[in-house]
Amino acid sequence: MKNTRLVLSILALVLSSSIALRAADKKFMPLFPEDGIPKGWSVRNWDDVANPAKEGVVWKVEKGVLNGSEPRGTWLVSDKEYGDFEIEFEWKLGQRGNSGFGMRFPSKGDPAFDGMELQMADVRYNPEAKDSELTGGLYRAIAPTKQIYKPTEWNKYHVTLKGNHIKVVLNDTVIQDLDLDKQNQEVKRHNGESAPPIKDRPHRGHIGFQELSRGGDHVLIRNAKIKVLD
Repeated sequence: MKNTRLVLSILALVLSSSIALRAADKKFMPLFPEDGIPKGWSVRNWDDVANPAKEGVVWKVEKGVLNGSEPRGTWLVSDKEYGDFEIEFEWKLGQRGNSGFGMRFPSKGDPAFDGMELQMADVRYNPEAKDSELTGGLYRAIAPTKQIYKPTEWNKYHVTLKGNHIKVVLNDTVIQDLDLDKQNQEVKRHNGESAPPIKDRPHRGHIGFQELSRGGDHVLIRNAKIKVLD
């Protein structure tokens, strides 16, 4: 009888520990917990992440704030791949700022067309930009339902990506809520060639942040954290 009670106690402890570990896996984890050059990330060229950035180009965390690269024209790419996740982060641009959050993109190609890019851009970067090329747009594919970007101030994204569904909240307002499988809009790359429609893009890949700002100001990112939902 004592042995039975001992076995049951051990099984209960193991089960409890397993549940606790699964719960821990579902918590938000900081993406950039330390100052300095981010660990677990690499700096890649802006139009093809198969190519490393020029020698000496870095992204750097200073006093908890991630600073985009100098010179412009790079992606900060996660070593890890993600499928389903929630992510929150605050970000700020200069008057000619242009950045983006890349999702589910492969190890080669342009994240904006071979994965998905959630745009972060001030209209002064390109006054002729289409709505899908401005903040909140899935780049060149789907415009946000509202444009509520706050120029030169801190903005906040909360993105939930699960299976074929994406929900984007900007500054506490839902601006995208989509079934990705239904998004078959024609999308043109920068060279005029056709890119795959959103519905045909990967459901798993890297995440990253882009730096294309002009005028000397870098994109600034703080309080970035992710919760894996796979």
